[in-house]
Amino acid sequence: MASHPASAPTPGPPARHSAAEPRRAPAASSHQTYAAIDLGTNNCRLLIARPTPGGFTVVDAFSRIVRLGEGLATSGRLTDGAMDRAVEALGVCADKLRRRRVGLARSVATEACRRAANGRHFVERVRRETGIVLEIIAPQEEARLAVLGCHKLLEPGDGPALIFDIGGGSTELVLVEPGGEDMAPRIKAWWSAPWGVVSLTESEGRTAIEGPDRVAAYRRMRERARHAFARFTELLPENKDNIRLLGTSGTVTTLASVHLALPSYDRRAVDGLHVPIGAMRDISTMIAEMDFEGRSGLPCIGAERADLVVAGCAILEAILDIWPAEQLGIADRGIREGILRSLMARDGHIL
Repeated sequence: MASHPASAPTPGPPARHSAAEPRRAPAASSHQTYAAIDLGTNNCRLLIARPTPGGFTVVDAFSRIVRLGEGLATSGRLTDGAMDRAVEALGVCADKLRRRRVGLARSVATEACRRAANGRHFVERVRRETGIVLEIIAPQEEARLAVLGCHKLLEPGDGPALIFDIGGGSTELVLVEPGGEDMAPRIKAWWSAPWGVVSLTESEGRTAIEGPDRVAAYRRMRERARHAFARFTELLPENKDNIRLLGTSGTVTTLASVHLALPSYDRRAVDGLHVPIGAMRDISTMIAEMDFEGRSGLPCIGAERADLVVAGCAILEAILDIWPAEQLGIADRGIREGILRSLMARDGHIL
């Protein structure tokens, strides 16, 4: 767990690689193809894009739930099955990098690989079997990339803002204030808590979450997350006028889909949406009270997410407790987009 009142960190240069050992294109070439891989505790995600005036166009993408951190909370290690699933997904990513002739890529791994005793061994296996060089990034860099990837969806205003990313193994909170015109906001403080949807679920136990006392289990998870944020709250401004809130994670996009009663997930409807806080709390309470079958029956949750979404709701409500904004901004973008923007900016593209 770490907390820092600080300006935006200055990380070292990103890893430059792809599975196909690509050639480097000339600086600021619009024909250059870039890629970003984000291997989290729960998901493996890939985004491939080319720069366009003022932004970029996505030419390929991939996402798969791999549950790399399954069992990590109890064993301290990545299991063979979890590593196999992740390597298989990364093999798909490597094939896409080759087919799309990616010229510059950065592939990052987060909390599961940071915490696992065999995390470095897994990274070496990935390099050996797929050619992808995973970079295990620090929470500080994870927070910076998330902000860079989604900050344009913040509500207009000159008040302070909190941007958060609920992951599988950790939750990153970043306090920002407005930057200059067309500039990313300035990071005032950041915090990484050891609770994500996988780690918090395993800490409480699925039996308790699905049992007759599941509402009490939900309250315990919410309090556990809130306790993990306690020191960060000391860095927050006392005056909370005109504050803004933006979330990027599967939790907030899923809950936004439930709020909209979507029959299936639609990124265009969700990305950039602003939802009243009261509505998000109502949905979180409703989900916490449901059993597994009831949650599975909700179209944008389904059986694949039904066991972890309760922990996500608990973490979200703990965040709402410490940062009482009126609305929650929803971002279906984050680390991958932050990586792409960093790579393209280094090559002289104006984004």
